[in-house]
Amino acid sequence: MRIFFLVFFSTVFGNAFTQDLAFSRKIIDTLTSPPYWGRGYTNEGATKTAQFLKAQLESYGLKPLNQQSYLQEFYLSVNTFPGKMEVSLNGIALVPGGDFIVSPDSRGIKESCKLFQKDSLNFVNDENRIVLTIKDKLTWSVAQQTSENTQILVNRSAIQSLPQKIKLNVENRFIKSFKAFNVAGMVRGTAVPDSMIVITAHYDHLGGMGADTYFPGANDNASGIALLLNLARHYAAKPPRYSVVFICFGAEEAGLLGSLHFSQNPLIDLKKIRFLINTDLAGTGQEGITVVNGSVYTREFELLNRINSEGKYLPKVNTRGKAANSDHYWFTEKGVPSFFIYTMGGIKAYHDIYDRASTLPLTEHEDLIRLLIKFNSALMSNH
Repeated sequence: MRIFFLVFFSTVFGNAFTQDLAFSRKIIDTLTSPPYWGRGYTNEGATKTAQFLKAQLESYGLKPLNQQSYLQEFYLSVNTFPGKMEVSLNGIALVPGGDFIVSPDSRGIKESCKLFQKDSLNFVNDENRIVLTIKDKLTWSVAQQTSENTQILVNRSAIQSLPQKIKLNVENRFIKSFKAFNVAGMVRGTAVPDSMIVITAHYDHLGGMGADTYFPGANDNASGIALLLNLARHYAAKPPRYSVVFICFGAEEAGLLGSLHFSQNPLIDLKKIRFLINTDLAGTGQEGITVVNGSVYTREFELLNRINSEGKYLPKVNTRGKAANSDHYWFTEKGVPSFFIYTMGGIKAYHDIYDRASTLPLTEHEDLIRLLIKFNSALMSNH
């Protein structure tokens, strides 16, 4: 009989987390699909994503933070590339995203001209303010301004001969005031509702480069959003002692702007936050996790590490110090105790077109969910 119950509970809880993994895969598949267009600033990618997340939080029964709205709007400037994205080098057409990317602050240009070698990696046409740079890996980002130049970054593997002639048809659009959103909701605590655990993740990515190429952003950060939504479902079904707040930030890739806006215009009392956990790059884990601020909040890090050791969840929990590398940063600056947790190992795709749902292993995704639930429970029991 004892063996029967052990098998029964193992099967039930194992299936529960299998469902969590299936749910995460569905969320990641959705957010990396063409309709959301890289969750950026063309084709309404970021706006559609915010509406999708609003609907998710509402469907779980979370309460909105912003009076009757789950959305907190803010504005930013951004350079975008919604149209033509054509580059030929020495008469050979290059493939956007794979063979080349445009520097995110580039101006648009339509031109055909010669290139002159500046050094082993850079070829220029000063008259037309064109720079071609050879790279071993193409990594894109987001710019809030437009340069006077057009820079084309070309994958070394696409270079068949010395760059001598280039033909460009690149369209940019600078948006001075783009409306973006943070998406936030709360599960009210059953015993100490004025104390809060806050779970955050950014939903934006790089968006599209031209009319035919977008950056899926599976690991960065559809994986973190999937983890956040899994926790939102969990706590909505089983409200804990403390209130749990969930915030999906916009415009992280543009400079942590969504979290900056929230920290300056908080919808909750920041002093009542017991702890904030920011999750980004939650899709691998073969080499464990790294905890930014682990060496700052040593008591909480020792607690997290002990729980991980006892539960044998992740192969390793690494610690590092303070860093302005994700949305936890502005809260740390406001005195809110915070961790930024990201997984290590596995695929190396990052800020490129290869960060896809189909190749994201989610190796330790379930165990990370388990670990965070246990960690939050321990934080709440110490009131």
